Amino acid sequence: MQEYEAQRATQAAISSAASLGLTVHDAAVLHNSNKLTLRLQPCDVLARVAPVTSRCAQFEVDVAQRLAEAGSPVAALHVPEVFVRGDYEVTLWAYYEPVTSPAIPHADYAAALASLHAGMRRVDLPSPHFTDRVAEARTLVADHVRTPELADADRVFLAGMVDRLRRAVSESGRPEQFLHGEPHPGNLLPTGTGPLFIDFETCCRGPIEFDLAHAPDGVEDHYPGIDHQLLRDCRTLVLAMITAWRWDRDDQFPDGRRLGIEWLSELRKATAPSGQARASS
Repeated sequence: MQEYEAQRATQAAISSAASLGLTVHDAAVLHNSNKLTLRLQPCDVLARVAPVTSRCAQFEVDVAQRLAEAGSPVAALHVPEVFVRGDYEVTLWAYYEPVTSPAIPHADYAAALASLHAGMRRVDLPSPHFTDRVAEARTLVADHVRTPELADADRVFLAGMVDRLRRAVSESGRPEQFLHGEPHPGNLLPTGTGPLFIDFETCCRGPIEFDLAHAPDGVEDHYPGIDHQLLRDCRTLVLAMITAWRWDRDDQFPDGRRLGIEWLSELRKATAPSGQARASS
């Protein structure tokens, strides 16, 4: 969010907490992108603030509540309620003190994800298909107004990658289920009680390989029953999607344009014939 938006979003969070009788003297920004994440003190509650137009807060609360009831490793809601304050919707969550330790071991990451998937198989909520998210990226690539800095050759290449990989994953024949959608390391908190997943606005239906594509390399070695060719296709598809988002003129991801250029290069290397890739390296 821009500075003026973040200031209004912060006031929305403070107002929401105050309506519950919580005391807030300070709101520290923990993360700022399309959403604002704040630590409210001294009540020590985490607030997530998004524009009302995103219309994802209630879905995220419903998913988190159902998964908690199923015993899944998820961050706890402070209250299962969505607060609407002007142009913003606010949700309040438990705050977890950072654990100063190395990265979550691959075996623990895989175990947490498998446990999450087990709980998600028990959740019955209307949700988009992973191809709906792919379609959003594909539409962005085709829109010259929203991606004005994307060169024509790169636009054609990226569109072709997204289309080919969507077909490959969709036609794999693998079982599908409710997924987190983006269970990357930034959405898995190391806490004193073990790893906990956060951020459920991207939940969708698809093969488990689509979720595993967001996890670090090596996690799949500890997750049983994986189709490794499908996982490779999903990894490349996810890279193509996030590359498309970095070229959105409204993208607020830190250093996003540099990443868009870098990831386009990675995609070209991934699809180059092996001899050509060696010659260019």
